[in-house]
Amino acid sequence: MTTTASRLLGLLSLLQTRRDWPGALLAQRLHTSTRTVRRDIDRLREMGYNIQATMGPDGGYRLGAGSELPPLLFDDDQTIAVAVALQTAPAAGVGIEEGAIRALATIRQVMPSRLRHRLDALQVTPIMNSAGSGSPSTVSADVLISLAGTIRAREVLRFDYAARDAGPQAWTPSAPRRAEPHRIVTSQGRWYLLAWDLDREDWRLFSVDRVTPRTPNGPRFTPREVPGGDVHEFVAARFKGRDVNEWPCRGTVILDLPARDVLPFAGEGTVCPIDEDRCSLETGSWSWGSLAAAFGRFEVSIEVVDPPELIAAFAVLAKRYSATAGTRQVADQPTSGPHPAS
Repeated sequence: MTTTASRLLGLLSLLQTRRDWPGALLAQRLHTSTRTVRRDIDRLREMGYNIQATMGPDGGYRLGAGSELPPLLFDDDQTIAVAVALQTAPAAGVGIEEGAIRALATIRQVMPSRLRHRLDALQVTPIMNSAGSGSPSTVSADVLISLAGTIRAREVLRFDYAARDAGPQAWTPSAPRRAEPHRIVTSQGRWYLLAWDLDREDWRLFSVDRVTPRTPNGPRFTPREVPGGDVHEFVAARFKGRDVNEWPCRGTVILDLPARDVLPFAGEGTVCPIDEDRCSLETGSWSWGSLAAAFGRFEVSIEVVDPPELIAAFAVLAKRYSATAGTRQVADQPTSGPHPAS
């Protein structure tokens, strides 16, 4: 790499770290002159970077948004973060899967080997989960990398596991849990480790935010096959509380809403436009009552297409809600008799 190229990369890296940079400070950080900084700024502008001059006693520069996306510089943590985000993009359900795959391949191609090794170990399976999985969790990138490395090495994971509502440091003294880690999965902002629990002799989904790995790892193991052979299908079924990735109750309705307003909230459901103001929505749930309530959240007129069980569920909900509203109206009625003196 030439001196000029190295200096340009250093200049670009600095410009990305703060909003405004005085020219003299840039020259000091790059161990060069302000005249060289001005020339290098012009070179970056020719490459497509929108670098604006700022006013002030010393004058300076600001990296702004341009009409096209020029080459970017990321540090190690940013690179891994972008790569993980691209792996989990399919779970967003917004039709960017192909672009995410191509972007991930591009980033991996130019990664230094030390980062490529970490990325290759960190294989994440995104799961669309319309059953809901609670609020998003905050997990440590170091823990994710550690779990990924253990999965790649095929070594038994030894770890502490916090109580469900306890903080990450609220461990109770006990022997470490032991499991054969299989895959990291994510759904709706939450992270899980799919593993064979050696103590319970069954497959388990461990919440990563509750996991603290211990060292050293246990012995190497031969990976087991997930029931059915498909991680996505197996985990999605677990989220539904079933052995197969299918809801026991499925139905179709017509909503007085355009498809574009329903799609962001359809989850695993199928939305089909009927006209500019209506669409059909087909989806499932664990009971007919919960399915009717899920359709009701759109707060518009609903026509049930099928099945009859869904119509009956709406009738039960209507009676229940009517009774609830009637009870409230009675409670809100003023009592008879004279009012207390003010």
